[in-house]
Amino acid sequence: MNDHIHSDGSGEEHDHGALGDAEYAEFMELAAEEGFDLEDVEGAIEAAGHGPLPVLAVVGRPNVGKSTLVNRIIGRREAVVEDKPGVTRDRVTYEAEWAGRRFKVVDTGGWEQDVLGIDASVAAQAEYAIEAADAVVFVVDAKVGATDTDEAVVRLLRKAGKPVVLAANKVDGPSGEADAAYLWSLGLGEPHPVSALHGRGTGDMLDAVLEALPEAPEQTFGGAGVGGPRRIALIGRPNVGKSSLLNKVAGEERVVVNELAGTTRDPVDELIELGGVTWKFVDTAGIRKRVHLQQGADYYASLRTAAAVEKAEVAVILIDASDSISVQDQRIVTMAVEAGRAMVIAYNKWDTLDEERRYYLEREIETEFGQVAWAPRVNVSARTGRHMEKLVPAIETALAGWETRVPTGRLNAFLGELVAAHPHPIRGGKQPRILFGTQAGTKPPRFVLFASGFIEAGYRRFIERRLREEFGFEGTPIHISVRVREKRGNKKK
Repeated sequence: MNDHIHSDGSGEEHDHGALGDAEYAEFMELAAEEGFDLEDVEGAIEAAGHGPLPVLAVVGRPNVGKSTLVNRIIGRREAVVEDKPGVTRDRVTYEAEWAGRRFKVVDTGGWEQDVLGIDASVAAQAEYAIEAADAVVFVVDAKVGATDTDEAVVRLLRKAGKPVVLAANKVDGPSGEADAAYLWSLGLGEPHPVSALHGRGTGDMLDAVLEALPEAPEQTFGGAGVGGPRRIALIGRPNVGKSSLLNKVAGEERVVVNELAGTTRDPVDELIELGGVTWKFVDTAGIRKRVHLQQGADYYASLRTAAAVEKAEVAVILIDASDSISVQDQRIVTMAVEAGRAMVIAYNKWDTLDEERRYYLEREIETEFGQVAWAPRVNVSARTGRHMEKLVPAIETALAGWETRVPTGRLNAFLGELVAAHPHPIRGGKQPRILFGTQAGTKPPRFVLFASGFIEAGYRRFIERRLREEFGFEGTPIHISVRVREKRGNKKK
């Protein structure tokens, strides 16, 4: 993959992740001395050095095979392929690779809710997914042909102006290709006949997807003058106070606050000046739970959250401090971590807590959110405005951690001391060692470590903990990948 990342403030572009040319040359010399295959080392740096990946949304009405196609694209059976309520869908975003290029896939498969009406249901899914996407695969059942619902989605796609690849699904043989040809009438260009179930035609469709996707997302993350105002997603489960917080931060009623489902349909982006800086807040409130629609509403909330997080640099996660930390809260935190965004956790409704609740909340935070203890925490009240002034400093801290880079020389001095003081446990009579490493990317920080043998997950977590102690990285996830040196006899000739 050919990722260009601005690394050293010089404005120069190169293919070495976040390493400058001189640092890269020095690093490759070190790798050669340690007996690593240089192509493998270069590939590891490129893979870890990528910026935000482009996003592909897969949209279409229920039962046309979207989730089956998503499974085909990502190369494993992960997306749920049943269209019945009650099927838990924790994730809607997956990472995929085709022809050496990596991208994210947003799956919008399958919620048909009679109470909303099928058209409204499909439209809601498509809107949220298209909002986050750099390109769209629109899946139509070639056997059925274009329906009124398909036509409605086409109108949405035209309005959004994103590149579209039309997939005519359920074409299992040459006879079905005539059915696919009828879909030219949708006006979206060539229909690509595929069978998501059997894999027929998906390679050609993915080639078209790569042509439609940009090398990197259109949104250029960075400081003022590069990508515009920094983007902040307010995320959290329904009724946690996202719209109230946005209104309080903005100093006026910009978002409708209401208990009814569907109050806010379109994502609301607000330019707000705080502390002399303009920020862009992405509000994700508006999909509320109704008891008889609970599973579907959870799914819509997940899809909407994924869309907001993909557009943002920082995720401000709102937790209702007056209520126990829920599985849904934990899923939202995991979603932000997996997306690699800077993160702040805001405990809302703090003004309503008594001493007993505060005691139990602290215990819950220790047990449920121990894995994100690095995220800045603010205790706020969207209703009264308590501690709102602490929100921006926390966001700035998280962004600084997200963009921090440790020079290779300093990192290797740190690793040398760490390995000498705390060597990896001996396993099977061998003691693997971390030989050297580099930080190949930022936003979030991504490290590649090169080792003499397999490094256990527990030791990787230990390294991450020590990296944070030494270099900060407050408010950001850290990605660590390890490459093991092959035995000399196994190396490519």
